[in-house]
Amino acid sequence: MAAVDLTTHPGHLARRLQQAHYLLWNTMVSEEITSPQFAVLNALVAEPGLDQRTVGERVGLDRSTIAEVISRLGRRGLLDKVRDPQDGRRFLLRLTEEGVRTHRRLTVRTARMNQVFLAPLSADEQSLFFELIRRVSDAAEGLRNPAEPLVGRP
Repeated sequence: MAAVDLTTHPGHLARRLQQAHYLLWNTMVSEEITSPQFAVLNALVAEPGLDQRTVGERVGLDRSTIAEVISRLGRRGLLDKVRDPQDGRRFLLRLTEEGVRTHRRLTVRTARMNQVFLAPLSADEQSLFFELIRRVSDAAEGLRNPAEPLVGRP
């Protein structure tokens, strides 16, 4: 039996890409705030007052992961939970002043990190890269519904 060429396996390449991102994130952006935590901060800068479920949907995190991220950010004093006046069972999320400062500081660092991360690509290649990876990511979101069978999908 011959070995498989893993350079033709998207999962293998995605894992390698994620490893490179993780390394750059920890060295250039933050060792304390993770990329998913930054995504939550960013979502709340864009849309203050979202509830936890909606933030999770916006940043592509499942229910248990978003709960843990929200909890950690709250413990760090970067966001507050406020009871929704229209639905007492729901909490709305807002960044604290420290959360806003942290987001601002990390935004500058992420821009520099992204320049390094994408340096091997020309501007046109970067645009194509984003278009293709978004298309695959968007299609993969549809695979999350276990009620739909995967067999026979085009």
